Amino acid sequence: MQPAELAQAAMTAALMGAIAVVSIVLPGAVVFAWLGSVPMGVLCYRHRLRVALAASVAAGLISFLIAGFGGLVSALTCVYMGAIAGQVKRRSRGAATMFAVAAVWGVVVSTFCVGIFAALAALREVVLGAVAANVGGFATLLQGVPVLGDGAAGLNRAVQGWLVHWPWFFGVSVWLIVIFGTSFGWRVLTPVLRRLEEVTDLSSVGILPAAHDDAPPGPLPVVLTQAAYRYPGADRDALAPVTMRVDVGEHIAVTGANGSGKSTLMRILAGVAPTTGTVERATGVGLGRVGGTALVLQHPESQVLGLRIADDIVWGLPHDRQIDTESLLDEVGLGGMGDRDTAGLSGGELQRLAVASALAREPALLVADEVTTMVDQDGRQTLISVLDGLTAHHRLGLVHITHYPEEAAAADRVVALGGGAAALRGPWPDVSPAESSGGGTILDVQNVSFDYAAGTPWSTPVLRDVSLRINSGDGVLLCGGNGSGKSTLAWIMAGLLEPSAGQCLLDGKPTAAQVGAVALCFQAARLQLLRGHAGAAVAALAGFSVTDIASVHRALASVSLDPEISGVLIDRLSGGQLRRVALAGLLARSPRLLILDEPLAGLDADAQSDLIELLAGIRTRGQSVIVISHDTDSLSPLCPRTIRLERGTLVVTE
Repeated sequence: MQPAELAQAAMTAALMGAIAVVSIVLPGAVVFAWLGSVPMGVLCYRHRLRVALAASVAAGLISFLIAGFGGLVSALTCVYMGAIAGQVKRRSRGAATMFAVAAVWGVVVSTFCVGIFAALAALREVVLGAVAANVGGFATLLQGVPVLGDGAAGLNRAVQGWLVHWPWFFGVSVWLIVIFGTSFGWRVLTPVLRRLEEVTDLSSVGILPAAHDDAPPGPLPVVLTQAAYRYPGADRDALAPVTMRVDVGEHIAVTGANGSGKSTLMRILAGVAPTTGTVERATGVGLGRVGGTALVLQHPESQVLGLRIADDIVWGLPHDRQIDTESLLDEVGLGGMGDRDTAGLSGGELQRLAVASALAREPALLVADEVTTMVDQDGRQTLISVLDGLTAHHRLGLVHITHYPEEAAAADRVVALGGGAAALRGPWPDVSPAESSGGGTILDVQNVSFDYAAGTPWSTPVLRDVSLRINSGDGVLLCGGNGSGKSTLAWIMAGLLEPSAGQCLLDGKPTAAQVGAVALCFQAARLQLLRGHAGAAVAALAGFSVTDIASVHRALASVSLDPEISGVLIDRLSGGQLRRVALAGLLARSPRLLILDEPLAGLDADAQSDLIELLAGIRTRGQSVIVISHDTDSLSPLCPRTIRLERGTLVVTE
């Protein structure tokens, strides 16, 4: 089993174990146990049977150790219900196949149960006695009920017959329970899988290849010849044919507009086979292996696994491998921080830690995908200095995917990608750099402080006595370093958090009581897109009917996206496209105040210019805009006012 499979099995086992234990511990919650068939069914639908077997063993052990034999039975019940339904769905078969498999499995289970009762006479007597007592008590209750009372005597006679012919009684009963339970799992799992298919591209769940090859790592030199990639079901290539070569000691920058295939190229370099063209390597890709290919992604939180910095450096490496942790940390500017908690690192520090962890594997090929996007200006400069020196200090090839021309200029060669989804260019409102409208106050932040886990030993003050006002038509830039409290303040202004002290008022009323009146575009735009296709996601955010195609297309066009993208699966969009799709849905609601958290992150230069011009046009119509960003220079035409936070305190208001 691969590490990703082990992780999926572990998470599923933990969830099933928790459900099984709850079903035993809480009175009357036995039926709740059957819901455990859903995670097992999803696991069996997406992965091989050996993964399901590992999850089953782990869930059974967890349940038995915590809740005893009853917990074990509950967990195993979830296993067979989910496994049968999931595997039948995986093979694209229908209900008839499910019933046939369940019937055969029911015979196996019932035969096993009868055999156990035949061998364990004491257990059989206890169980049969309990059944007889329960049914007898029920029959006694029926005797006083008109009409039903006549059946009480017949029920008692039936019980006596069951006790005599117990093998048939138990065999048939268990067989029927298996059939009914599997049918229940099928009915519950079917809409779940349908929903997953809508929000997830199941044909490409593993966006990176599993390392099944046993070839020794040797990713360089790598030569791509007219290599292109088209996702299953798509009508165009996500990556147009590209020819390039990467060798040891080379620093290559990859640039291109949103949707041009930069991230898809990263996946091909990481081992995904192109749909057309060829990729030639010395030997194996060795993704994640010592001497192979290492990736540093845009969101470092997804790559940092250790609780301490030093632990993260060696995470997943062989125990006998010696790593000079301190030297690696010195190289990336984290010297002396090995004992620090990774949860307290800024975005730039997390990215540098991800680079150090990648270097610990002594990769021959390092691919960095938009690693400076979410980092403040100081952190960006430090990170770029680290990347620029890698080929001089290590025997590797570096492929740096970036939107920023100044970052690409430091490379030995630049590969500019074209193609992808076309972007629209206007027409936009004829606007000049907007100034504050000086209108009435719509948002009043009065002495706001916020403390995560206030009153506990884990108290973490984030904001301290922040006061500001936003007027109608204002354009405000909220800036500050990573961890300064910008995003927390944005959530308070949007009404998603209530301040620990002070108050935040929208039109004189608490924003927390008006959730939705202020639109907040998240830094991680994917979190706001809850439908499978781009058009449906826009409709959900905007409050349109999904059948209102014209409104959806207008919303997409308003953020410089081709309306044809409405039919594209969300998980096939680039980071910049995800951000614009979310913004399209929010803008279509005409919110009282629009807050954008790092809206330029992941956008190419043309798209950034278009977005700023669009937002400036919105401001001229009286809508207020607050932008949280590290990119202060690009946003000056949109945001004449600047507010700066440092360690949760308002230090500059311009």
